[in-house]
This record gives sequence, C-alpha cells and structure tokens, in this order.
Amino acid sequence: MSAQTTIHPASEPPPPLVPHVRRLRLDPLLVLAALGLVACSLVTLKSATANAIPGDPLFYVKRQAIYAALGIGLMYGVSRLDYSRLREWRYPIYGVLLLSLVAVLGLAKATRGAKSWIPLPGFNLQPSELGKVLLVVALAGFVVEMRNMGRQTTARAMLLGLVPALIVMVEPDLGSASVYVAGTLAVLFVAGAPWRHFAGLFALFAVATAMVLVVAPKAGIEVLHPYQVSRLTAFLHPSADPSDAGYQQEQAKTAIGSGEKTGRGADATQTLLGFLPERQTDFIYAVVGETYGFAGCAVVLSLYALLIWRGLHILTLAKNLFGALIAGGITMMLLFQLFVNIGMNVGIMPITGVTAPLLSFGGSSMLTTFLALGLLLSINAQARDTIDRKGRASVFQ
Repeated sequence: MSAQTTIHPASEPPPPLVPHVRRLRLDPLLVLAALGLVACSLVTLKSATANAIPGDPLFYVKRQAIYAALGIGLMYGVSRLDYSRLREWRYPIYGVLLLSLVAVLGLAKATRGAKSWIPLPGFNLQPSELGKVLLVVALAGFVVEMRNMGRQTTARAMLLGLVPALIVMVEPDLGSASVYVAGTLAVLFVAGAPWRHFAGLFALFAVATAMVLVVAPKAGIEVLHPYQVSRLTAFLHPSADPSDAGYQQEQAKTAIGSGEKTGRGADATQTLLGFLPERQTDFIYAVVGETYGFAGCAVVLSLYALLIWRGLHILTLAKNLFGALIAGGITMMLLFQLFVNIGMNVGIMPITGVTAPLLSFGGSSMLTTFLALGLLLSINAQARDTIDRKGRASVFQ
C-alpha cells in the first residue's frame, strides 16, 4: 500500500470536538430587572398622571413607552458593539461631552430657572443626562492610559470630572453635577486609588461646601441662588418652613406614610389631588409608596437591587481594566442616583432634581440609562466569550 491509514482501536475513540457555542449576549437577570422597572414606571405613571393632561389620560404613559422601546433597541445595539474600541475615542468623547454641555447654555430655553433641555421636534434633549455615560467612558480611557494611580493621576482624573460638573452647575443643575462627581470617584476607586487620596478629596469637598454655604454668603458673595441654598438645607429642618422650601418633602413623606402595607390605590389623595409635586419625575417613588404601599416599594427596590448586583457581577467578569472601570462607574452612578432620589422622597437628602433610573418619566434619562446598560451587556458578552475561548483551549492542552 502506498499510503497508510491510521485506524483508532475501538477502545481509544478520537477526542471529541468541542463545538463553539455562542452564549446569549444579554444578561437575563439584568434585562429582567430593567424591563421590570419599566413596567413599574408605566403602571405608576398611569395612576399618577391620569388627570395631568385634560383629554389625554395616557399622555405620559404613551411617551414613556415609546422612550422605553427606543431605549431597549439602543441597549441591544450597543451590546453587540466592541466596547474596547471606545478607548481609542476618549478624546473625541470628552470633547463631545464638553461641547454639548456648553451648547445648552446658548441653545436651551430656561425652564423654572434652569437651562437643561435643548428643544427638538417632539423631544427635549438633556445633554447632562447623556454626559453621565460619556464622562465615565472617557475617564476610563484616560485612567487606563495613565497606568499608575499616583497623586498626579488622581488629581488629573478629578479635574477631568470636575470640569463638566462645574459647567452643569452653571445651568444650574446640582443633581447632575453631583452624579458626575460620584461617577468620577467610582472610576478612581475601581482603578485602585489609595484611600488617602479619597480622604483628601472629601476634606477638600467639606471645605468647599463650607465656603459656598457659609463663608461666601457672609462676605456678600452668592455662589448659589437663594432657592438652591434653601433646597440644600431644607431637608435638615423641613417642618420649619412647610409651606415653602420644606413643602415638597413634607408632602412626599405624607404620601409614603399613608400608603402603609398595600397602598391606598384609587384613594391616593396626595397624588390624585395634586398635593405631591413633580409626581411623574422627582417624587415618583412617593407615588409608589402611597398607591401600592410597602409592597410596591419592596418590589421596586428588589428590582433595583437585582440591577445593581448584576452590574457589580459584570465588573468582576470584565476582561480588561477599561471594561471594569466602565462597569464600576456606570453601576455606581445608578446606585448614587437611586440613593439620592429615594433619599429626597423620605426626607434624608436635599432636593436636587435627581430622578430614579428607568422609573421616573423622561426621554433623556430613559435612553441614557439603556445606553449605559448596553455597555454593561457588551462588557458581559465579551467577558463570556473570553471565558469560552479559554475553556475550549484548555480541552486540547
């Protein structure tokens, strides 16, 4: 025979081939939490805003549903992208962030004393919302390039985070500015900045707060408007001026307390009679408390806990530092917004206009949150693919 054929004995079968199984790119639990919060938002808005727009009881519900549908599509599309490529675009992303925030000051119309929204056909764009995600992505890219977490790296990263935060404060939007700072600190924490750096930053923050709220006013310099100072300090003594600065929180606490275990349903007078202000945005959690009681609040908080847990889990799976920084920054910002919003509703945090992600009404907030979740899913998908490849390689070693 001119050629030999190797025949495996029956007792030694050839090694089985391990097929490439494509994992589901979407984290089922994270998606479940997001969809559950959207469902809670639609149900709550239906009961809270039925009398808000005469002749159109579903005005807010229909728009929120449209924003959610667009957001879900955006989330899935972003999850299919390679997030690692964004590292190369850190300078353009940061530039777009600054330009969009500056553009607001010139293009936006003042609404209740603040310039935050750029009017578009059928939609009001709030660049400060989109900027939350852009800042985290850009900062993650800059920190990775800096490589070591010395004092200069921490100082540069904080400066990069404070510049857009200060621009947002000029609008003025103290809530979004605080979220920017929280996101910056989260990126530094995940990057491994020493605790002494954070101690120094918090000391500087305390000094700056004292200067703004105490020293500057005594010197005749108003850094903040009087109504902003009232909002920031009213939560410390809300009953001292219940008709003005403390009114919103007093009404929110009354609404939550009256809901008791299972809620008042159709008898939610604080909501239906208009005593509760901004019930579709800032104080939607109080609507949940009054209408659906402790049970409704527990469902909402459980879904948020699931969302945050999956974000932290994806942080631990990230295949590189860039992905870990993005996951940490996004998860911390979501947690911070949730803490501040619920704190506003129960009277332990000042009223700063921070909305509850996926629960409060708003197109910019909804789309930005789903964009952030899409990045988390992209990080998760690539981490899973990396684990798969390592597993297949180990079979043949």
